[in-house]
Order: sequence, then C-alpha cells, then structure tokens
Amino acid sequence: MPQAPDVPVLEARGIVKRFPGVRALDGVDIEVWRGEVHALVGENGAGKSTVMHVLAGVYQPEAGKIILDGAPVRFRNPHDAIARGISVVFQELSLVPGLSIAENIFANRQPVGPLNFIDRKRLNADAAELLRLFDLDIHPATPLRRLSMGGRQIVEILKAISQRPKVLILDEPTSSLSAGEIRLLFENIRRLQDDGVSFIYISHHLPEIFEIAGRVTILRDGQRVDTCNVSDVSEEDVIRNMVGRELVNMYGARRTPVGGTLFQIENGGRGSVFNGVSFGLRRGEILGMAGLVGAGRTEIGRAIAGIEPLDRGQMQLDGANISVKSPCQAIARGIGYLTEDRKEQGLFLGLGLRENVAAPSLARFAGPFGLMRDRAITQFAAAARDQFKIAAASLHRPVSQLSGGNQQKALLAAWVGTQPKLLIVDEPTRGVDVGAKSDIYARLRALAAEGIGILVISSDLPELLGLCDRILVIRAGRVAGEFDRQSASEENIIACAAGVQLNPQGKTGCSI
Repeated sequence: MPQAPDVPVLEARGIVKRFPGVRALDGVDIEVWRGEVHALVGENGAGKSTVMHVLAGVYQPEAGKIILDGAPVRFRNPHDAIARGISVVFQELSLVPGLSIAENIFANRQPVGPLNFIDRKRLNADAAELLRLFDLDIHPATPLRRLSMGGRQIVEILKAISQRPKVLILDEPTSSLSAGEIRLLFENIRRLQDDGVSFIYISHHLPEIFEIAGRVTILRDGQRVDTCNVSDVSEEDVIRNMVGRELVNMYGARRTPVGGTLFQIENGGRGSVFNGVSFGLRRGEILGMAGLVGAGRTEIGRAIAGIEPLDRGQMQLDGANISVKSPCQAIARGIGYLTEDRKEQGLFLGLGLRENVAAPSLARFAGPFGLMRDRAITQFAAAARDQFKIAAASLHRPVSQLSGGNQQKALLAAWVGTQPKLLIVDEPTRGVDVGAKSDIYARLRALAAEGIGILVISSDLPELLGLCDRILVIRAGRVAGEFDRQSASEENIIACAAGVQLNPQGKTGCSI
C-alpha cells in the first residue's frame, strides 16, 4: 500500500528501555520522513545506541511503540527489521576479515545458479557496481583483511545499501573515512534521498550534522531534549542541549612552559611503509601528527611503541639511545601507546574496569612469589575511575557495557598507569562525545603539565589545531612539513598532506 504523504516512514513513540540499574530510554520519541536525513545526537550514554538497537530489532522495548508506514510493527530480531526495510551500519563493524569483499557485502544473500551453487560471476559483478559508488578500484574477490579500517567501513556501508532499505541508520559512519571518502558518502546519501530512502544519522562530528541533516533530535540521560530544524540552531545550541552546560575552550590552554628535548627519532623506517622519519619531542610538549589515510601516521606510532618495530634508524629517550622491539620493552623504557581501535586492540571487553586499567602495568602490583596484590589493584582502579571521570557503577562491570567515551577514558587511564615519559595517543577521541572529549583533553593537558611528552595522531584537524603546540604532516611515509601554532591552519595542513602547492602565504612549514 502506498505511503500517505503526511505520514512519517518511521516513528518511535514513548520508547522505554531498561537495563539492570539503568533506565536507558525514558519515553523517547523520534520520527523520520521519507527522503529525510534526521540526525540523532547526544553524549555517550545519552541513549543514541539504545534507540538504534530498538529500531533495528536488537532490543525489545518495555513500553512504547514503533510505527512503520503508518502501521504499528514489532521487530522480533534484526532479520525481521531488515525484511521490513530498516538497515543499520553499526560503529562496531559486523564483517568477516577472512571472506572476500563481495562475500561480506552479500553475506547470506549471495546470488545462486540453477543448482543452488553461488554464482561467483554475478556476486562479484554486483559488488563491483556498489564499489564504484565510492570510486574503489579493487577486485571484489579481495579478502577483506587486506583493507584499511576506512575501506572496511565503506564495505559495511555498501552492505547496508545493498539491502535496499526504506530507512538506513548510520552510526558514526565517518569515524575511519578520509575527507574524500566522506564527500562520496554524502553524495551517495543525497542520491539515495532522491530515491526516497530515509536516514537516521548518528555522529559526534557536529559539522557533518549541519552539512547533511535536515533535522536533529538531541538526547540527554535517556530523554529527548529537543527536535529542531538544523537551519534554526547553531553548533553551540546543540552542544548546550547535549551536555546541559556551557563548554568553554574545550581544548584548554598551556599553563606551563615546554622543556628540553625528551625524545628523538632519526631516519626511522620500516619496510616500504615509512622511511627517513626524523623529529623530536620536548618535555611537556603536545606534538600532533596529521596526514591522509594511508600516509603512515599510525605505523610510525606503532613502531616507536615496539608493536611493529623499526628496521632502520635510531631513537633516543632522555638523551640515551634506545632500541624498542616489543611493547613490553616500550613500557619498561617509559613509552605508552593508546591504540586507535579500542575494541579490537585496546580493551579486554569481557573484563571489568578494574582489570582493564591495571593490565598494562601488572608488574607494579606483583607481590611475593609473583602473586597479584588485589587490594592495590582495586585501589588503583578506584582512583583512576575518579581521576578520569569514568562513569562505571562497579569496578567489576565489563567494559563492553560502558559507553564509548567511558571506554576511551578507561583505555587512557590504563596507559597513564604505566607512568610513561612519552605517551602516544592514536585517534584519542574517535567516537567520543563532546563532554568526554573535553575530559580527555583536560587529562592530556594535565599530563603535559607534569612534563610528559605527548604525541597525538589524529584525523580531526580542529583537535590538532586546538590541542597541539606543533603539528607534523606525514605524506607517503615521510615528514612532509611542520607547523607551529602561528602557521598552522586547516588549509595549510590539508595542502601539505595532499602535496598541493599553495601561494607563498599559505605554504609555511611545508616541504613540498
């Protein structure tokens, strides 16, 4: 039956969802019209993910109703929601690295021939057509494990698009995408809008909300605060409603002078990934590292931390030559590394906050005969919870049940617990709301004030510009330029990262 023009394609009315000790949603309403991009924002823990899981059939609400095309529906499971036209791109990707790109896109929906065997030719042809939406010149039979995080995120998006949904829910869809990939994503969203597809767009990146969405619903503490036209509000209005307070100077300011040289790398290299990398980092300095996806930023950080060690070049820490061949050696020498992927590489999701914050520094809690001093671990974890403002009622609650912002704070607390001299933080606020960002920036500022050198690897240029004393730009595995606070700008950094020659006023610090 055709949808009436004055009826939303999807509505949630009075949704209530409880978890043990938590009322995650308290009478939440949201409506989405045909061809609309409706943004959903709020701090971590505000209820965004719970709304998404209810609409996707993952959670069953205790009260309220879901209305699709004007008629009440009940989604018993995610397959039921997909069959009715509701698809989701989750922030935690649901892909299988050992399968091909095409097999992931059409998982459980592969085209078959007369004898019910998978039609590989058609499978790859259909996948290739979807890949062209993002200008990806890669064979669909390529194993997914060969793709970067950004490439995998695109495959997840294409998997949802291939289901031809009425409503597509996107949860932090740009968290691993380059600027060019984000542009293509938005182009595809607008094309699908023209075809009548509706979107619920969940993101912490407010500039994206103001570029792509028509309306925005703001959640706080499991309740809807407001729904308004994006054209009628400012970013400051949205932030104020999200956090319930003013956030002034979120990045903070330097309170103490920078000291002498703490760390130096000379002509560092690893395989064909990066080569001839040289830079220094001073005590108490916050040094940023920018660059396009694939430039080698993360690989440089992982090499310094001994995860994928240097195979050429030298490093010095505190004026002494050091060789770091493993993370254990890095920790022993005073180097900490906070990974960009907290779910896969950073946290033990099934364990509690207590075990996670103590994990990188267990040696400090060892008693006689190697036995762990449980009371010392508990005291340390409780102090970390307070110091880093981690919202966890119990130290034993699995970190998988914490919000993204609290998980990120737990990961930072764990590495600060190793008492590093040099702390490398890779995408320190990815998938984190503005309130948690403010808390994380304050902690990084405080650590720098204590004399710790901090290397911030980030794709978020406002973050680098607001937080860092200097910014290095990495291009094709080399240091392409360096900017101080006076010469740094988004235009200069992007041009340097892309190898574009600017006018004489715009090329300061970049060796193109």
